[in-house]
Amino acid sequence: MTTQLQCSTPARGLACLLGAAVLACASFAVSAQTDDSLSRLQKKGVVLVANTQESPPWSYIGADNLPAGYDVAVAREIFRRIGNIKVEFVADKFKHFIDGINTKKYDVVINSLARTPERARIVDFTDPYTVQDFRIWVHEKNADIVDAASLKGKSVGVSAGTTNELWARRNLPSSEIKAYDGGGFVFNDLVNGRVDSVIDSYFNGFKMKTINKLPVKTVGEPVVYSLGAAIVPKNSPALLAAMNKAIAEMIADGTLQKLADQHVAPGYDMVGNMKKGQAWK
Repeated sequence: MTTQLQCSTPARGLACLLGAAVLACASFAVSAQTDDSLSRLQKKGVVLVANTQESPPWSYIGADNLPAGYDVAVAREIFRRIGNIKVEFVADKFKHFIDGINTKKYDVVINSLARTPERARIVDFTDPYTVQDFRIWVHEKNADIVDAASLKGKSVGVSAGTTNELWARRNLPSSEIKAYDGGGFVFNDLVNGRVDSVIDSYFNGFKMKTINKLPVKTVGEPVVYSLGAAIVPKNSPALLAAMNKAIAEMIADGTLQKLADQHVAPGYDMVGNMKKGQAWK
């Protein structure tokens, strides 16, 4: 049944406003009572957390054949603080995360995702807990590309579905943007001359240069500092609030910076660089 408030006369104005407030409060109370996003996980004692498990230092499979990395450590700490909820990790492709949340393949995604308007219409984002600086990578012999302006007329490789691709398509209208499903493939094409440049994080490019021994280098200043957060299903306010509270505590007590020192790089100013982060609009 739908209740309609008749407010056709000035004398009824205050009563109308009060009535609307009562209905709004009642609606909120019903919504809060039906939100089991947190209580369900607490009752089950387990949360399924998705990440790629192939993107060091963020998430990867360690020497003990178990998930490791910064995102993994952050996930465990968040749910330890919420209430000793055991974390079980699910590996998935970056481009599948939004659908995976909405089809309940897993409960949350903790994989340093950037909040964009398009994504925020479909899922909800926690407060940021990480930041990555994205840069221009070229072959080490390349002398033509020195900054973003010199990418005009050049081909630019990006990882499909990431903010690297979003930034490139928004800011490089005169470049040919090539999207790749795998980060390693795009760097292989860079080395083999099939793409002129790559937009990727400093950490991934540095890994390709040092661990994979690829002849690549970074040029110019970072094109963007991209904030990363976790995502939860829409209409999960209890879970979202609990995760945000844990993240705020981790920033305040130094835990987040400690995890960055352990898993990203010693001395990498995670919390400080987060203040440079860009909110995507």
